[in-house]
Amino acid sequence: MKVITTHTNTDFDGLAALVAAQKLYPDAELVLPGKLARNVEEFVALHRDVLELKKPNEVDLDQVDLLVVVDTRSPKRIGKVAQVLNNRRIQIHLFDHHPDTEGDLTGSHTVVEHVGSTTTLIVEEIKRRFITLTPFEATVLALGIYEDTGCMVFPSTTERDAEAVAYLLAQGANLGVVADFLGRPLTDEQKSLLRNLLMSAERHVINGARILVAVSRTDEFVGGLALLTHKLAEIEQMDAVFCVVFMEDRIHIVSRSTLPEVNTREILAFFGGGGHHAAASATVKGTALEEVTASLLSVIKEKVLPPLAAADIMTTPVKSVRPETRVDEANRIMLRYGHTGLPVVADSGLAGVISRRDVEKAHKHQLGHAPVKAFMSRHVHTVSPSTPVTEVQATMIEKNIGRLLVVDNGDLLGIVSRTDVLRTLHPKFKPRFSTLYVQPRSTAIPYFDNAAEVLKRKVPELIIGTLTTAGRVGSESGCTVYIAGEMVRDTALGIPNTNLELVVEGDGQDYTDNLAAALEGRRWDPGTENQSFVITRDGLRLLITSAQSEFVEYGMLAPDTINSPLRHALYRKDFTINALAVALNPDRFGEIIDYFSGRDDLQFGLIRALHSLSFVENPLRIFHAVWMEKRHQFTIEQQTLKLIREAVDDRLLLKLPREQVFAELRLLLESEAAPKMLARLAQLNVWPLLFPTVTYWEVQPVLAGIPQAIEEIKKWDIPEPAEPWLCYLMTILYFTNLVMAEEYCTSHRLERRQTNKIMNGIVKWKGVVARLSANGDTDLKQVARYLLGMPREAYPLVLLMLDEADWKQRFYAVLHILQEHKPHITGKDIKSLGCQPGPYLPQAMNAVWMARLEGLPADREAELEVARKFIRDWEGE
Repeated sequence: MKVITTHTNTDFDGLAALVAAQKLYPDAELVLPGKLARNVEEFVALHRDVLELKKPNEVDLDQVDLLVVVDTRSPKRIGKVAQVLNNRRIQIHLFDHHPDTEGDLTGSHTVVEHVGSTTTLIVEEIKRRFITLTPFEATVLALGIYEDTGCMVFPSTTERDAEAVAYLLAQGANLGVVADFLGRPLTDEQKSLLRNLLMSAERHVINGARILVAVSRTDEFVGGLALLTHKLAEIEQMDAVFCVVFMEDRIHIVSRSTLPEVNTREILAFFGGGGHHAAASATVKGTALEEVTASLLSVIKEKVLPPLAAADIMTTPVKSVRPETRVDEANRIMLRYGHTGLPVVADSGLAGVISRRDVEKAHKHQLGHAPVKAFMSRHVHTVSPSTPVTEVQATMIEKNIGRLLVVDNGDLLGIVSRTDVLRTLHPKFKPRFSTLYVQPRSTAIPYFDNAAEVLKRKVPELIIGTLTTAGRVGSESGCTVYIAGEMVRDTALGIPNTNLELVVEGDGQDYTDNLAAALEGRRWDPGTENQSFVITRDGLRLLITSAQSEFVEYGMLAPDTINSPLRHALYRKDFTINALAVALNPDRFGEIIDYFSGRDDLQFGLIRALHSLSFVENPLRIFHAVWMEKRHQFTIEQQTLKLIREAVDDRLLLKLPREQVFAELRLLLESEAAPKMLARLAQLNVWPLLFPTVTYWEVQPVLAGIPQAIEEIKKWDIPEPAEPWLCYLMTILYFTNLVMAEEYCTSHRLERRQTNKIMNGIVKWKGVVARLSANGDTDLKQVARYLLGMPREAYPLVLLMLDEADWKQRFYAVLHILQEHKPHITGKDIKSLGCQPGPYLPQAMNAVWMARLEGLPADREAELEVARKFIRDWEGE
């Protein structure tokens, strides 16, 4: 015989698991081991004929050879059915979702997983076996899952429970019946017991957790104590509730908890009970109610862990600003470090808090230059280090504030933000701001810690001498000096780079003057705060940055490396591979400083931003990333790539001055890999922000062919384009119209000379192409004269627009004519005639070339006379 049973005081999950298990064991008897919960009893009374439930005395237990136990594994909780365990040959199958406890049954088939309801486990098996359920059966099973998960809101609920309910609804489960039996009004007995529990409730604060213990006594058994405990928890809003009630001949203990530090299962295990972390129960016989209550309090005090406190989750040390700090500067600090507010600390102590909202208010009125004291909040809410996180959360909600300062005896220790609280509620929560460089250093890579020999091997002697002097002057000036940025990166890659950027810890002004004197150079201040240049007599330019902390940090002591001015200076860089530094002082010369695992990223060819607001802080870094990716054949790291796409979607580039964006675009166009860089901009969807009226794929074939076209034209010994990058821009603007092309040049502040080249090239381009592609005989010398009047930057585009091979041959023939008639004089000869360098010098040369095409004999003196006449006419104008 096969029997399926569950625990005494059967709830809906126990009943539902019985019904579900019978679908897996269709020839088994359903046996209720004892009393039922009140609402379950009412349901069974109504559906007794359908359910076919039996009592232990209605089954010959001696004949049982397979026992299926659901929703429990404790032999103490299956009542009289436990006598079948005396049969040593009996097979036991177990389905349960409760944690393991001492004395649990073991079976030949066991399904135990931590989901919200045992019924969920069996529904999953029913679904796997394609077993059909009637709407009534689906409703019973849904009752079990909804009750044990608190209608899907208990902490123990999982997505599997939700999926099981969705399946049952598809099988016809009736939610009206579920709501009726789970939402039944309290009986008079339950109301009376709840009233007694409320009146007897004692409140305790144990290790920061707010705990309520309610005690009562009643002569008769009152079902639904779990429901009453849940209602008591809702009414009192405590962290944990324990109800201790003497009924009939025993004491019933039921508990609920919302804190991970109050593990109710561990607490009630002392009384032989079981359950979950957040909900458990126990039954005690033969002990006085007062004694059980006293023991319960003692166990709670022993088992309850100290809750998370403000000190556990706060950010420390705290970055702060002075009252006189400008709003713009405070905004830069918030953006760079991902903060939504900063404490304002005066000499007398904490003065207020400046928030992102305060900054936005100042910017709305164009007052970014104003001091933060004009906009800060002076009423500051604080908490102590031991304040529980639950209380911190409650204060934030009540006061509608996003951060609380942690203060101890007047000392500022840290700050707790909404993000910090959210991490405790949602372990996988990721704020918008995060650092991206915190991956551990790869121990498999044998890095060297000193770059002195590498510098001497790969860097020119002149520069090594300059760096050595810079370090020596630093020591003499009481400063620590580093070479940082691009030169360190490129030296590691074996690429020449003379972009010398020094970072100075100490008095940067005094150091700069001393270095200029030592190098027999001069100092130049560009007007940028904390930056100067030293220009040596050899023409080297050294950018010198004074490394300064933009804020004062209060709170727990941090390592000097974390708070060093150098670290803050390098953190302003765009990517980890550009945030490397090398010490130059004689006693440390060559020492490598790598705060952000830049060497790892160099080793693996990764471009990684330093933090998640990097492109919000400076959207132009999008161009930097593309340049390095294509210039060095690196890869943009995935999270960084995601941040770039977010910045593009937010159209942050459009918020910058156009000339700044164009300056970065020009650097890409000047690269040998310009076509690949433009293609990458199109992939990242940056292209529409730069050229909204030009479709990239329309212009792409021409852009891709420009490098090869330039190489083809070089073979004909005619002057190369003076500004090859204009070839790309001219091509793009050709696909607009003359009005839009000129408007682009004006709005992006191109030089007049560059604008003239573009407009001239676009206008004459079509004429040359039309002549070369015309049917019949073509006067190639006339085409050569026409071509000579075009800017050299348009030549590659003419070649690329000629589709037929014959047309290309005509173009080569025209280049041959130009080569044959190339003047003998040079630009130096024209200068000797008094023509100063400027836009009309190449025009004077073109005038000579044009004269050659029109029949001027190949005579040097004749060419000089043409040049003289051009200069006289030009100066006469």
